[in-house]
Amino acid sequence: MIEPRGRCAWAGAGGPNPDPLMVAYHDEEWGSPVHDDIDLFERLALESFQAGLSWSTILRKRAAFREAFLGFDPRVVAAFDDADRARLIADTGIVRNRAKIDATIGNAVAFLATAAEAGSFDAYLASIVPPPPTRLPSMAQAGEIPATTPASDALSADLRRRGFRFVGSTIVYAFMQSVGLVDDHLPGCFRYREPA
Repeated sequence: MIEPRGRCAWAGAGGPNPDPLMVAYHDEEWGSPVHDDIDLFERLALESFQAGLSWSTILRKRAAFREAFLGFDPRVVAAFDDADRARLIADTGIVRNRAKIDATIGNAVAFLATAAEAGSFDAYLASIVPPPPTRLPSMAQAGEIPATTPASDALSADLRRRGFRFVGSTIVYAFMQSVGLVDDHLPGCFRYREPA
């Protein structure tokens, strides 16, 4: 279902109390290609933290996450030690899940190794999910947006092989949507573009 203001329904812009963070995220970020490795690491980390929670919860905590994880520079996060883990688990501004915190630190190490091998993490992603991004057909409905795809299955499996955690296919597909590896804006949304 498309909102009357021309946005995808999940952004909630047509509801009685639209969440300005969700609207801004939809309008300015979701589905837009991201190529900067630090931004890619942040998006992957946030999608991992989102597992089991609403995306609006993560957006409300995003500034605190950025501060707690020192800008999500994977070189910095990879060097976090036990004192950093204790600091993070005590930080009420973020999701205080020890397994997700540990995974994010470990994922920073795997991220750096993957980026070094491919030249950048962006180049690695392009090797698994080549551009251009897939788009929905002009008659697509909200219920037709998948939770996983063969591409997210392949990327998830390869990330796990490389030592990443909290990267199941559903999380990876949400990451792919977030960083523009796929474009799932619905027909009727002002950001929708016809498939090439």
